[in-house]
Parts: sequence; C-alpha cells; structure tokens
Amino acid sequence: MKTTLFHKHGGAEVLEYTDFPAPEPKAGEVLVRLRAAALNRMDVMVRNGWPGLKLDLPHINGADGAGEVAGLGSPLPEGEGPGVRVGDRVAINANLGCGNCEFCLNKQDNMCLHWHLLGETVRGTYAEYICLPARQLYKLPNDFDFHAAAAAALVYQTAWHSMVKRGKIKAGETVAIVGAGGGVNSASIQVAKYLGARVVVVGSNAKKLSDAESLGADILIDRSKEEDWSKAIYLATQKRGVDVIVDNVGTTFPLSLRALRKGGRLLTVGNSGAPRFEIDNRYIFAKHLSIIGSTMSTLADFTEVMDLVVAGKLKPVIDKTFPLKDATSAQERLWLGENFGKIMLDIP
Repeated sequence: MKTTLFHKHGGAEVLEYTDFPAPEPKAGEVLVRLRAAALNRMDVMVRNGWPGLKLDLPHINGADGAGEVAGLGSPLPEGEGPGVRVGDRVAINANLGCGNCEFCLNKQDNMCLHWHLLGETVRGTYAEYICLPARQLYKLPNDFDFHAAAAAALVYQTAWHSMVKRGKIKAGETVAIVGAGGGVNSASIQVAKYLGARVVVVGSNAKKLSDAESLGADILIDRSKEEDWSKAIYLATQKRGVDVIVDNVGTTFPLSLRALRKGGRLLTVGNSGAPRFEIDNRYIFAKHLSIIGSTMSTLADFTEVMDLVVAGKLKPVIDKTFPLKDATSAQERLWLGENFGKIMLDIP
C-alpha cells in the first residue's frame, strides 16, 4: 500500500511517501480502505519525538480517517461495533481502549489503563489501509463525505466530552475559547452554540476571528491588539468574567484563570503552547475555580456526537486538502498555524 511514514524522528524532511505492507485483520478486526485522513498537531509532535516515546519504526502518523470496509477478521465480537459489512462507509475513532480493564468495562475507555491514540503510539491513517477493532468504527450514510467524516472524528469527540460530559456547559452560560484556528477550537465554538451558550473567541488575527464569527462566535477579541485579553474578556462581560474557558494552549492558563468568574471552570484537552508553565494558585482558591482536564471521549460519546455531525447539526470545518504524497507540506502548514479548521489528506 502507499503511505507517508518516517524511519527516524526529526523535521518535515524525515517524512517519506513510499510503499509499505498492507495490514491484515485479526479476529475481531476490520480492514478499512482509507479515502481521507485529517491532521492534528500531535502528528508533528510525534514526528519530532520526545524523551520516552517508544515507537515501532517506521511509524505512520495520523489519528483521523474515513473510508470503506475492505475486509473482516473472523469472527467479529457479537454486539460490538456498528455491525459493518464489506463496502460500508465508516469513520474511525482514534481513542483505543483495551476493552478489558476496569475503566473499559465501566464504559470509560478513554481512561483505559492500556490506552493508545491512533497515530501516536501505534501506526495511523496516513496510509491506504488500516486495521482496527470493530468497536472503533462509526457507520456512515452512503452519501456522507469521507473528508467531512475524517475532519470531525477526533476534534468533535474531544470537544463534546470536555464541554458536555466534563464541563457540563448549560444554556445561557458564557464560554470563552482561547484560539480560533485549530480543529478542536472550531468544533468547540459549534458545540458551545449548540448547547445554547454565548461564545467569546480570542484569536490571533482578524481573518481567523471573522471565520470564528461565521461559526457563531458572539464576542471577538484580537490578541494581537489586546495583550491582556483577560481584561478584555472581563470588560466584555460587564466585569463578571466568563463561566467557562476552553484553553488548550497551556501557557495561557494565567490569563484564563483571571478571565473566569468566581466558581468558573477551565477546560483543557491539550498543551499546544508548552506542557510546563507557572500559575498563581491564589486565583484558584480565592475564586473557587476548577481546572478540568480530559482526553478524547468514550465510545458512547463518539457515537453521540457523530450522530449530530451526520445530521448536520455540527458541521466540520475543512481548511485545505493535500494529496497523501504531500503530507510534508500539510504538516508544515499546520505547524505554522496558517489553518482555520482541519487540514486534510486525500487518499486516492
């Protein structure tokens, strides 16, 4: 099969478009012929590598994907997965639980003791074929676009679990989102509006803020003009602060904590800025604040939010599409932060 992979960690130059043996489905697995994949910042981080990351090299990036069922490992577990057949169109859930530990058995598979993320510690979707357990698939309608499905899978389940299940956002609350361009943030804007919240977006430039407004953002703050955007949020909320702030940057936590009202919640699913930074603990206890973290979602959450995507109630935002052989250019665009929404790979 054709794939883009790397044999060693490094810059974009280590990516190679080449041939690689196609996987074969084991018992309980499904072989998917991928038609589209979506990029995440994690792809570049894995390519660069970090201390302690152990991969089976060569490694294939990619968490998101959609395509057609090309083969079935026999037997498939009864009642597990959407009951797919060869030829069915499917989207992939990259959240890989073992299915057997205490958390998986309690339907909390995103907290699995042996958890993996597709494309991070196991080979991913920058390829023509992939094998996955049947439970990792969502069956798509015959007329639903592969690229839209791949663009939705990771970011919507991540935003949905964080905002609905963990953050418990309610209609009428005010939600601030730090950043306007990334896939999770564009999904978060839509999820917040679907829940009936008022949305404040802190963006890096006027173009991204305009795009955020088109998704329903109510208040726009340009951080290139507002160095202390926490103060801008404070003033925009009549000196009350927001109920919830979505901050997946990390290094912006000090400003986010200041922007929250008393009793507010900070939701985080990542650290695109850096994993380590200082915060002033006085804001947390004096303002009765909560910091709520999560990763991906449960299988049930994935199905729930993909049903909304397929129904058109949440609409994936696609930035630009590259052919699989040009994954290097796609990753460079992603890392420079030039995108609004998901950068896609077309797998012909």
